[in-house]
Amino acid sequence: MKPEFDREKFKAVVHYLCRHAGDDFGKIKLHKALYFADMLHFIDKGQPLTGVDYIKQKFGPTARHLTWGLDELASDGAIRVSQENYFGLPKYAFHTLREPSTNRLSDEDRALLDEVLRFVGDYSATAISELSHNEAWHAFEIGAVIPYETAYWLVPTEITDDDMAWAAAQMREHAHAG
Repeated sequence: MKPEFDREKFKAVVHYLCRHAGDDFGKIKLHKALYFADMLHFIDKGQPLTGVDYIKQKFGPTARHLTWGLDELASDGAIRVSQENYFGLPKYAFHTLREPSTNRLSDEDRALLDEVLRFVGDYSATAISELSHNEAWHAFEIGAVIPYETAYWLVPTEITDDDMAWAAAQMREHAHAG
């Protein structure tokens, strides 16, 4: 069942991320922070934080309604969006004009967002974009919606000796069957 998109929570999350992100946090990092926050929330709670669709694009997953959310926040006087020169390239900058309302975000939600901000902040926009080119991203065509269930593909799994023995037995069985 497709998660429902919560517009107000999405705007609250975007505003929170814009407020608490570092100066080098442009649109690419904002897309990736939203993606990782929603996917990690899905793994932990069985539902995404915002329910926004993530679309496979050349530079990784992008939140379908991010431009709308930023425009809404700007119209509400919550943020100002500017385009700046960043080492010769255009970069969007987000300036919060007032504190974000956190009434739609639980303490757990804010802790998750803070953790995601630290994680994304440790990478350049190029590096975090590359990191988002995970198995889920590779499984779909450009323009396709990446289902939330692919969040489980982000979780590393450990292969045990029993797993290897089972796989070897399966290979032997199938080799003799053909």
